[in-house]
Amino acid sequence: MLIGGKIVHKQRFALVKPAQQGVVLLEVMIAILIFSMGVLAIVGLQAVMIKNTADSKYRSDASYIAQQAIGRIWADPANAAGYVETNTDISSLLPDGKRTVAQTGANQFTVTITWQQPGANEVQHNFTTTAQIAGG
Repeated sequence: MLIGGKIVHKQRFALVKPAQQGVVLLEVMIAILIFSMGVLAIVGLQAVMIKNTADSKYRSDASYIAQQAIGRIWADPANAAGYVETNTDISSLLPDGKRTVAQTGANQFTVTITWQQPGANEVQHNFTTTAQIAGG
């Protein structure tokens, strides 16, 4: 509007009801809270997945070690009794690992592998397999 050679602008203020002030801020804070909880849940899930992956690797290694022991007996059945052992240290292959080979029958051998996952002091894991060795 032009008044006396000067341009005057009318300012229009949005009519904001006092009861609605701060609602947007509250909504943003709630959204950040929900997003943060989601991120924390994903981080927790990732930690559990890493632990389970490590546990799976140790179980796989234990199975491989037991199959190697059985393979040695199968390769030399005449001297099968010479492969019997109790709590042989295999810490270089598994954390706090031990291998036990027992003859449980005439031609039957049981191999037990035990280990303790790092950080899980109270839990000792084991893998046991049994094989019939023919011959000898």
